Amino acid sequence: MKYRRLGKSDLKVSEIGFGAWTIGLDWWGKKIDDAEAIRMLKKAYDVGINFYETADMYGKGKSERLMGEAFKDMRNEVVYSTKWGYDLYGAEQVGHQELPQKHDPEFLQVALKKSLERLQTDYVDVYSLHNPKMDAIQNDELFASLDDLVKKGTIKSHGVALGPAIGWRDEGLFSITNRNVTCVQTVYNVLEQDPGRDLMKAAAQNDVGIMVRVPDASGLLTGKVTADTKFDKNDHRSFRKQEFIKEAMQKIDNMKPLASNKGWNITELAIKFILSQQQISVVLPTMVSIEEIEMFATISDGKYLSASEAAQLEEMYEKNFYVKPSVASS
Repeated sequence: MKYRRLGKSDLKVSEIGFGAWTIGLDWWGKKIDDAEAIRMLKKAYDVGINFYETADMYGKGKSERLMGEAFKDMRNEVVYSTKWGYDLYGAEQVGHQELPQKHDPEFLQVALKKSLERLQTDYVDVYSLHNPKMDAIQNDELFASLDDLVKKGTIKSHGVALGPAIGWRDEGLFSITNRNVTCVQTVYNVLEQDPGRDLMKAAAQNDVGIMVRVPDASGLLTGKVTADTKFDKNDHRSFRKQEFIKEAMQKIDNMKPLASNKGWNITELAIKFILSQQQISVVLPTMVSIEEIEMFATISDGKYLSASEAAQLEEMYEKNFYVKPSVASS
């Protein structure tokens, strides 16, 4: 496992991080019991993963609680990144429906106190706004409060997690250029490179780390999802349109020669493409088993794409991977 500095902080984080939403929710087609979740967390540590990313709303604190239980005797050996801003205490979530947000200085204190209790710690390494809208990002009082918490040591750094879906370019750029954030989390993968490319350029100029989620395009780049895959209504990937999936399969076929030339499969190419870029601090694949943890961990080996090879994939993306978009007949 290789490690990188997280933005302007002094945190050294594993290139592959553990996205702990899967142990708090069953939104990926699998429900993980508590004992298995703790085994997964500890296995991740054993293979070199030291970065654990979650949010208070994942299972109404369940994910944080499990992390706290797994690492209660080794707190200084792991990096905790959690998110806040959804009112999980005053509203009930139905399915994947988004909860009301409370990104304000008062709720910040409440949410942080409860997260610290569940994580069994007195500090959080990275504390990020969860899917904030522009009004929250432009709230000077809120970010003054976050900076004050850094001075006190209650949080080591803070960031912004963009979403919930891909996009949020303006919010990301404002955060990077106008706020003292250590990192910005965004959707980025070889099939969906924007707005990630703009965010990385701005991040490089401001010493901000990029935290990547959905690096495998919701499983499309792992070979486990095909054009015929049907997702359960509770599966978070059900939002992917069938047209997008079918076109993605064609694009993946066009990437296979490059992967083959490197001796990699498509999953390795997808993750190594991301890790080839200096401004990426940590990649968060969706992992729901011990086997997936082991597999993704082996990809962090320092053997990535050359600048020209990465540029080739960027050019393919710009040209829609040489696949003509479907056009309705006239």
